[in-house]
Amino acid sequence: MKAPARGALPLGLAATLRRAYGRLTETVQGLSDADFQRATRCPGMPVGQLLVHLLYDAERALIAFASPAAVEPDRDFVTYWKDFPAHPRGDDAGTSFVRTVAAAYRRPGVLVQHWREVSEAATRAAAFGLAEKGRRIETQGHVLRATDFVATLVLEATVHHLDLIVGLPGAPEPDPEGLQVTARTLDGLFGPEAWDEIGWDTTTYIMKATGRVPLDQDDLDMLGPHADRLPLLG
Repeated sequence: MKAPARGALPLGLAATLRRAYGRLTETVQGLSDADFQRATRCPGMPVGQLLVHLLYDAERALIAFASPAAVEPDRDFVTYWKDFPAHPRGDDAGTSFVRTVAAAYRRPGVLVQHWREVSEAATRAAAFGLAEKGRRIETQGHVLRATDFVATLVLEATVHHLDLIVGLPGAPEPDPEGLQVTARTLDGLFGPEAWDEIGWDTTTYIMKATGRVPLDQDDLDMLGPHADRLPLLG
């Protein structure tokens, strides 16, 4: 088995993002207070705090689509992530900020409602942004084409969806096209010299290439010298 299907990003990325965010909403709506304290795959960041992290990502999307750029892009959906090398997840200053914000929501339902409103607004902004051919946006000091930017949002939502559901039996899985966009991004980071070595299914590929699941001896034997390059991002 080779790596997940590669190639151009799919058409209709705004719909992909809408489904990715929608499945996250489906996952968290109706959870109990105790559920919001369940551990995720992000160390030190339980369900409620991880949802706050995702909320700020959706808010960043709104800011980006209101920040058009005229200069040429300096990043695409793959190279954008080279500014975010792998690091111990949940072990940075941002985690403390997220913890403080999450504590300010007195009831999980208020946080979920806020997430729903902001995420749905972000998907509408993405649809409008992608409708304008060649649109470029500015975010975090870089310029990307709108299509590339939306692909980064899909990756963030998809990977953190997998983080979120580890302690939530019966929760919906991430959107299949979101998984493929994520795998396509990881392919770009990994490089073509490693593609034919990969024998994982799509979800396993994402989990292992981002350090969510450790490599075992079979993985090390399969990847050979390429194993040292993982995780590709944190």
